[in-house]
Amino acid sequence: MNKKILETIEKLADIESFKDICHLQNHSNPNPSVDVLNEIVHLTRAVLFPGYFGDADVNSRTMLYHIGVNVDRLFILLSSQIKAGLCFDLRSEKNDCTLLDITANEKAVSFIDQLPGMREKLHTDVIAAYNGDPAAKSFGEVIFCYPSIRAICNYRIANALLKLEVPLIPRIIAEMAHSETGIDIHPGATIGDYFTIDHGTGVVIGETAIIGDNVKMYQGVTLGAKSFPLDENGNPIKGIQRHPRIGDNVIIYSNSTILGTITVGDGAVIGGNIWVDTDVPPGAKLVQRK
Repeated sequence: MNKKILETIEKLADIESFKDICHLQNHSNPNPSVDVLNEIVHLTRAVLFPGYFGDADVNSRTMLYHIGVNVDRLFILLSSQIKAGLCFDLRSEKNDCTLLDITANEKAVSFIDQLPGMREKLHTDVIAAYNGDPAAKSFGEVIFCYPSIRAICNYRIANALLKLEVPLIPRIIAEMAHSETGIDIHPGATIGDYFTIDHGTGVVIGETAIIGDNVKMYQGVTLGAKSFPLDENGNPIKGIQRHPRIGDNVIIYSNSTILGTITVGDGAVIGGNIWVDTDVPPGAKLVQRK
């Protein structure tokens, strides 16, 4: 029995047999930590929504203190995780990450500099969720309870980091929201103000989707891609537009699927359980036939 176990260990340790799925990294180069990224998201939410996340004992006299403590902690943790993401992207255990500290710190500062603007956008998302749901009793209920706000918050965090060319970390943060809420928003998507997702479970928004202002979606909506174009080697071509463009003031009802590089015009309404793969004119209403 011991011999069989040792033979199995040797097979599992044979790098050549699994080199495509093994990450070899210098012992001094850190890996990203999901636990630390969870704390970063929690701290960012506490800064963006004071009194709702983190320490609830916040008032006008203590606000500066609480924000300062959280931002200081956020900077330390975020710098370390950005560095870990940059190290991971080096893709070789021979590369030295010791020179990346300055770059990581600069990107962390640039991210923190965007927090006031991020809060303004999220404020519009809270307003949209409240105004779009007659069951909502207050902004506080929306912030505390609605999965769409948590998912959109993670998206806006991840999107800001992606624009700062931070590798890996944005996708992890987006997938954390996916696990928490059932809402899958790729950090590369472009989403305007006053965005809301009612209920939310099963929503999928692809990497190159573009969503205008004042757009409302319901559960199960997919903004996806059609079959992928391939290069001369038969591999999917990356970095090209693949997903729909959704105009302003659009409503998309539950379980509708919108695919490809099509445009849904301003003010259009897409009914439930509809498959859309051609352009939708502004103001159009697509509904199932009875």
